[in-house]
Amino acid sequence: MQVDFEDGETGGRYVLRTKDGEAVSTFSKAGDKIVIIDHTEVDDALRGRGYGQMLIKQIVADMREQNKKIVPLCPFAASQFRKHPEWADVLK
Repeated sequence: MQVDFEDGETGGRYVLRTKDGEAVSTFSKAGDKIVIIDHTEVDDALRGRGYGQMLIKQIVADMREQNKKIVPLCPFAASQFRKHPEWADVLK
């Protein structure tokens, strides 16, 4: 399953699209080295399938590669960071 990345000047989003709907995680940029995950939403038809976690895992991988830090303001993202201590290296 492919996660698409959409980048803008002040923020962006990660989107996973299926025939049944989409899952989206949005972020804001706080300077050049920090992103704030501010919202994650999964269409009702896709809930319980791990799509939200897939989005956060992709953000973590991308920010790790770019040597950036993440502030998980979104409650779902924050809960994923609590469940995955191996992501602590990208946590701000």
